[in-house]
Amino acid sequence: MKNQTDKLVIVTGSTSGIGFAIVLKLLESGYSVIGVGSKAESCQNAKIKITAQNPTAPVVFYNANLANQQEIYALAHNIKEYLTLNPNLKLHCLINNAGGVRDWYMTTSEGYEYQFALNHLSGFLLTYLMVPLLKDGIVIFTASSSHKHTRIHWQDIMFQKWYFVLSAYKQSKLCNVMTVKELNKRGIKAFAVDPGLVKTDIGNKGMTGITRWFWNIHKKSGTDPEVPAQTYVYLCNRPKSLGLYYYNSKIASYNKEVDKDSETMRLFALSEKLCGISYKERISS
Repeated sequence: MKNQTDKLVIVTGSTSGIGFAIVLKLLESGYSVIGVGSKAESCQNAKIKITAQNPTAPVVFYNANLANQQEIYALAHNIKEYLTLNPNLKLHCLINNAGGVRDWYMTTSEGYEYQFALNHLSGFLLTYLMVPLLKDGIVIFTASSSHKHTRIHWQDIMFQKWYFVLSAYKQSKLCNVMTVKELNKRGIKAFAVDPGLVKTDIGNKGMTGITRWFWNIHKKSGTDPEVPAQTYVYLCNRPKSLGLYYYNSKIASYNKEVDKDSETMRLFALSEKLCGISYKERISS
């Protein structure tokens, strides 16, 4: 095991599936980890599973509903407090992995469409709040190959009129890659990871009826979560890697919409407005 316990990595959506596999891989590689889950019980169970095998594992869990911006601010406060109490640690990487699907239209406490808020805005806001702590660190977003087959629906970005689960999901993942592009332009080293089709329960948690049935069939042909987890550790170990979008630890192609500066800048500005923040002020301070 490499001696990197002074390097801290934050992993959201870390109590199951890809996120939990990432935590295990990071611990095996010698990193300290803060895991984030939506429920206190899930966080507790994840911690128990890890410490049962390694009682001294340098990992803590915080629960936060990242679809709620107030809880993101509370999480950021807890992380800052943790780092203050552990001055030997340096935030090396933020992995924005939390995500979900809903096959019905649902809004958050701020009134934003659920998938747009959780899959995109949560990572956008948490990254902003972690910028002062990251310094020379990196940010990783969990994207999806599904982003390659869509565009931003500017006329109805929250899908209030014509909601369809896959359209909303694809757009949220395109937002992830566009955000990575803009963060790099602002001097924040960021990557997007395509995990591929993975055997997880993401579809079981937010789908009903035939869509849930389809996901249960579809995911059987996917890989185990440990496979894509390796790409995240690869990038943590090589923070100066070139490229924006990765699949199986290699640079991969992405949607050409991402290279349209007018589109990515428009999305970034809208996201700042919806979160009530300004990256320019944070980076320059």
